[in-house]
Amino acid sequence: MIREVSKILKRRDGYGPIKGMENWIFGIFWVFIRIFLSVSTVQARPSKCEECHQKVTPGIVKDFNRSKMAKKLTCATCHGKSHMSENDTDKAKLPTIETCKRCHAKQAKQYMSGKHFLGWIAMNAMPTTHMQPSPVNKGRKGCGGCHSLGATKEAKKDPYYPKYAMDCQNCHTRHAFSVEEAREPEACMTCHMGFDHPQWEMWSTSKHGAAYVIDRLLGRPIEDRRGPRCQTCHMPNGDHRVMTAWGFLGLRVPEDDKEWWNYRVTILKGLHVLTPDGKFTERLDVVKAGKVVRLTKEEWQAERDRMIKVCTQCHNINFVKEQLQQADMMLKEADKIFAEAIEIVADLARDGIIKHDDGNPYPDLLRFYETPYEIEQKLYLMFMEYRMRTFQGAFHMNPDYSHWYGWAEMKKTLVEIKELAKEMREKAGK
Repeated sequence: MIREVSKILKRRDGYGPIKGMENWIFGIFWVFIRIFLSVSTVQARPSKCEECHQKVTPGIVKDFNRSKMAKKLTCATCHGKSHMSENDTDKAKLPTIETCKRCHAKQAKQYMSGKHFLGWIAMNAMPTTHMQPSPVNKGRKGCGGCHSLGATKEAKKDPYYPKYAMDCQNCHTRHAFSVEEAREPEACMTCHMGFDHPQWEMWSTSKHGAAYVIDRLLGRPIEDRRGPRCQTCHMPNGDHRVMTAWGFLGLRVPEDDKEWWNYRVTILKGLHVLTPDGKFTERLDVVKAGKVVRLTKEEWQAERDRMIKVCTQCHNINFVKEQLQQADMMLKEADKIFAEAIEIVADLARDGIIKHDDGNPYPDLLRFYETPYEIEQKLYLMFMEYRMRTFQGAFHMNPDYSHWYGWAEMKKTLVEIKELAKEMREKAGK
């Protein structure tokens, strides 16, 4: 270090020789800077894990080393130390939410109190889940690809549960585990798109989505982009809970609007949460566990108030409440049509034209496409595709999506169900 200082003191610049105590201090400071820079740029020697995986899975090594975690953690932190060679790969531990929880307790607690953590429970509420081929769920090539969340002890005991659970890794993809990646809307795109919940399509083609993407293309930093992204509304201040007022099924119990409540009763019978005579069934417990509906007015209002708080960061509160109320009414109108369609199909069963093994005249809507009747296939599409798009499109501020992909299809399908029911009655002589 003294030699370095001497070199600096002997150096001349345009202002003459370096002299005095101040220059000694400057010289020592400069040497420290150079030493710091030289040390910080030295590449750490690869671990034994990296030496091997650089040959077999180089992409994983590259992702890990570009992550912030590589500065503090080793492979063994998450995978354990038991796997040491190609002959004991089965001993490598697969990280779960409990692994992440050791360092990220706050985020893990938030996540485990929200709906994403209940992904597997919600899917298991469907009576036909275990009827699906193994690749669909266990192989993660269908529902299990997104719903392999919530690695609870109960889920792990399920023989249909995928080996590779996702949890945190669904958004912070391994092995980079990037916060920056998880903050972008594309992190949500894989699961929230397509048939029954096309939030990606709704948001990305809305004015909110367009404004955000344009600002990103213009190079503005994420905090300065105008349009809200998924995380802005559903994860304010980084809250990993992610809940909404209506829930996936768009239902709340009780409903003060008597007219609307009558529609809801019919829908709940179609979900087999209510018996034909209006009594709750055991399926209510599964609905509760999956948090796919709101079961008290207070619970619903708390989530609505939370969203109002988010929206009013950009919009006037009167505008916010009016827009949310209009979206509520789109859901009510969709429920009106849907309830009428359910009763038409139930009447066919009451008259013996359609037969259900359990004797319940109401079709089990949660069986989805596992039905032999064309008319019930249309009802399932009305439920899972068109009704969802009607109210989800409205809340995502996409009028075209809500109307033409949702509401218009609801109206069209009701006509088709009426015509098909008429034909079935004529064919049956009733």
